[in-house]
Amino acid sequence: MSRIGKQPVTLPDKVQFSLNGDVISVKGPKGNLERQLHPAIELDVKENVIQVKTDPNDKKKVALQGLFRSLIANMVTGVSAGYEKKLTLSGIGYRAEAKGKNLILNVGYSNPVSFDLPDGISANVENNTQITLSGIDKELVGQVAANVRRVRPPEPYKGKGIMYSDERIIRKAGKTAGKE
Repeated sequence: MSRIGKQPVTLPDKVQFSLNGDVISVKGPKGNLERQLHPAIELDVKENVIQVKTDPNDKKKVALQGLFRSLIANMVTGVSAGYEKKLTLSGIGYRAEAKGKNLILNVGYSNPVSFDLPDGISANVENNTQITLSGIDKELVGQVAANVRRVRPPEPYKGKGIMYSDERIIRKAGKTAGKE
């Protein structure tokens, strides 16, 4: 049995949940999100509590139960509080700049890299080296952060590159002088 799938999702104040056929819609103060519901999953909605149910004898359906419970909980948290990912630029001369829907990255290439942000994602740059990406869709925020990191991933010798703020880079030893 899925332990996560059994847990109910409680709706905070100012968050509205609706189910139209097989489309889940969650509206809150930060925006609204929609997602397609799998046919094997059933939702039991009572007042401010959502319970995800399925056939407990089928392993694939139980896995889907846990998945959709997490997806619904992430949607509720996103429209009420939002999500953010923090990235850090490490390296001499590395800097970032947010201009509207573009993120301009100077990370050691001959020309600056212009990164277009999708709808629903906003970027804030502090001290030219701290990037904060925020939005209501957890999946989209994480994917955009991974794409920005992919522009210049951190390297293991000097630790230069774009990394998550809580990421720890395992450093390698450089070359040593030859013995003669």
